[in-house]
Amino acid sequence: MEHFVIFNPVKVYFGEGVVEKSGEVAALTGKKALIVTGKGSARTNGSYDQTVNSLTNAGIKVVDYTGIRPNPIVEDVEQAAALGRKEYVDMVVGIGGCSVIDSAKLIALTIPAKHPCWDFVTGSKKPAKALPVLSVLTLAATGSEMNATAVVQDNKEKMKKGFSHPLMYPKYSFLDPSFTCSVPANHTAYGITDLIAHALEGWFGEGDATLTDKFIVSIIREAMEYGPQLMQDLGNYTLRAKIMYAATMALNGLTAQAKKSGDWGVHGISHCISVLWDIPHGASLSITYPAWLKLHKNRIPERIKTLGSQLFDTPDVDDTIRHLKNFFKQLPCPVSLSETKAEVNEKNRQELLRVMQINKPSGLHHKLSADDYRFLVNEVMNEPM
Repeated sequence: MEHFVIFNPVKVYFGEGVVEKSGEVAALTGKKALIVTGKGSARTNGSYDQTVNSLTNAGIKVVDYTGIRPNPIVEDVEQAAALGRKEYVDMVVGIGGCSVIDSAKLIALTIPAKHPCWDFVTGSKKPAKALPVLSVLTLAATGSEMNATAVVQDNKEKMKKGFSHPLMYPKYSFLDPSFTCSVPANHTAYGITDLIAHALEGWFGEGDATLTDKFIVSIIREAMEYGPQLMQDLGNYTLRAKIMYAATMALNGLTAQAKKSGDWGVHGISHCISVLWDIPHGASLSITYPAWLKLHKNRIPERIKTLGSQLFDTPDVDDTIRHLKNFFKQLPCPVSLSETKAEVNEKNRQELLRVMQINKPSGLHHKLSADDYRFLVNEVMNEPM
């Protein structure tokens, strides 16, 4: 078992109506908030109005930045940060899903800085300070509401990268499952896939941590038991709450304790797919994970066998991969690029390979070579079986 330090400073309010406390809590932090939202769902599901009402009733002034995309881009972070500087805000409130909260974290880091946020992401600059972040979650998926990581892409460079720093932990997060009841079926399915992928990245981390493994398996089982039920009853608050809780626990540090963190190679590959075709993150993961497992079936067979025994009652590697792929398909999520807007042809095959060579996705423990890139490109381009 590895030495480890547990640190998670996020205070989470979970349950229906908790956003009513956001003004009272925010008033302890500052007097003027930059509200960051996406393209409209926060205004239709009630989260925006309820949050703003609570903030203004507490005497907090608000400034809006809208239009964050599902795959967030550096231009939005820069424009929002410039607005925050101009308006002298002293906190950032993200109302939305993972892309909004990720963007809010980077915006809070960039407002006090005198250089672009991409300098943080590439490592050329180190953060010194950040504004406090409050998150109001409207999509159960990435766990961004309780971690210090954000992902952003530079479309000009064809690069999508994740960045982590303790300054980016939200100070407070408000998780009301009722805000997710209007999430459409496809994005609900992508969120279920995303939380499973996060747990799997922990599973394939390095180190002997049996209790952590039990946490991981329990989270995946929760998603596999209640995810399909939710897909048949999208307005069910209880099922929404179960999936929201599972998604938060899948990436708040619980699945990484006593290990050398997770692997994250699959996420790196899926980012290459998203930056090329703007495919939702969860959909790119359901395409990538079976291909990654197939690549590794002779490299880490025991780890895959143990996973199969725990989740699918089979110690067979091929059966385990097939069961996971079938689960993604039944949600339904795509398991091949041919099921998305990306055309399967030689031009796109070569473009994906080129972007992988630019981004250099690799695992922290299970490294990927140039030959591995070619194998994975062929796998994700294949027609689904």
